[in-house]
Amino acid sequence: MYFSERMVVLSLLLGATPTLAQESPAIMRAPPEAIMSTPATVAPQSPTAKPADTAGVPQVSAPKTAPAAGSEDASEPANQSREAGLSPGERLRVRSALLWSGDYTGSIGDGDPLSNAIKNFQKRQKSNVTGILSSMERANLLAAAQAHEDEFGWTVVVDPATGVRVGLPMKLVPHARDAAHGTHWSSPHGDVQVETFRMKKPDLNLAALFDQQKKEPSNRKVEFSVLHDDDFTITGMQGLKKFSVRAYARDGEIRGFTVLFDQMMATIVAPVTAAMTSAFSPFPERAMPFAAPAKPVEYGNGLVVSRRGHIVTDRKLTEGCRVIIAAGVGHADRVAEDEDTNLALLRVYGSPKVKPVAFASDVPRTGDVTLIGIPDPKEVNGPTKLTEVKARLANGNAIELHRLEPMAGLAGAAAIDAQGRVLGMMEMRSFVLASNEPSLPPVRLVSAYAIRAFLEANEVQIAGESTDTKAGIVRIICVRR
Repeated sequence: MYFSERMVVLSLLLGATPTLAQESPAIMRAPPEAIMSTPATVAPQSPTAKPADTAGVPQVSAPKTAPAAGSEDASEPANQSREAGLSPGERLRVRSALLWSGDYTGSIGDGDPLSNAIKNFQKRQKSNVTGILSSMERANLLAAAQAHEDEFGWTVVVDPATGVRVGLPMKLVPHARDAAHGTHWSSPHGDVQVETFRMKKPDLNLAALFDQQKKEPSNRKVEFSVLHDDDFTITGMQGLKKFSVRAYARDGEIRGFTVLFDQMMATIVAPVTAAMTSAFSPFPERAMPFAAPAKPVEYGNGLVVSRRGHIVTDRKLTEGCRVIIAAGVGHADRVAEDEDTNLALLRVYGSPKVKPVAFASDVPRTGDVTLIGIPDPKEVNGPTKLTEVKARLANGNAIELHRLEPMAGLAGAAAIDAQGRVLGMMEMRSFVLASNEPSLPPVRLVSAYAIRAFLEANEVQIAGESTDTKAGIVRIICVRR
């Protein structure tokens, strides 16, 4: 996000997020945001702090080598000082808070970036400049960061349409809808917009997309652009709006995001741009909850459980629907729900031709599983193509994905074991998560035990004689307008 011609290039900014540095080394090469830079004069400050004197801050260059695998934060020097007694998660929260306060510039200089940032914070607080936070200083810093996150509705989620991890100021961009290649978030009047994209075509390459993005739409005026082997960044003006595009290539596909906002919004948008860049990861390996945008038409899956037309599905999928359709079966009514298990029971009347699934009599606590469902139509270019996602069942009914892939439309998919037994139904976690806090896995198993209990409570007798699991999986379509 380009803000002015006088920019501080925060080329080591992503050192504030060690998980990101480890997951996508390419990000460390491209200077963030101006590449997406935020002027130090508008960076958010602690409520009790005076604005920092940032005149004459030098530009710094990005590191030339990728971070060492397995390091906690390879963007910081090996001899960096550590905050005594803090876990890696707590250190991450301190770095994130220093980012929000405008004290973390990413410049190494004499010492490591974290220590320098703490000293900047302490200078503004007019306290002893030690490079190590006292308990009171840490509490004040974290409280100020939390205030900023609450102010903007800061949320870090995985976009189910593209698989990218993205930080969103939800109070600025509350409206979400499908985009051509991902998801589009915007403010009520469109003066701030964020759009993710994912492209996977045999003839698509990063250089070609780089050239296309510089020219389309035709009113773009590029002010900065850089292309590497596996990533690129473009910033400039698009009509009367500022724009930035970042894209990354891996495993035959390209993922990225675009930010667009009115020039008049710069002072409002500025405080969150560095946080958005830091939180973004195109190919995340760690679990985060999925975003849950309310769409006019939403797709999911259901499992046929009786020959009388009963179907069990994800409760959240069926909320607020004017019409519910079980594709290939008929219109469905929601006849029961359970908030504890997040299950909903649908019923299709008129003696539909259905094949109920057979649930396993026992569900292991751990082991490999396969998630089978019909994703969003735009993901498969067809109405009924089943998709399989490899995963692993962990303790507490958590499902650990081998890789966070696009999951749009897969809510309610069947979870089966190596023998083809239906262990239960997949639930996509979509609650919000503030900042970069660790989270529960993005999906979990609603076990066959829970489904049976739910059906028995609603007097539904399970047929369960079918051995063709795939025949009992149906697409559920919710029409909300």
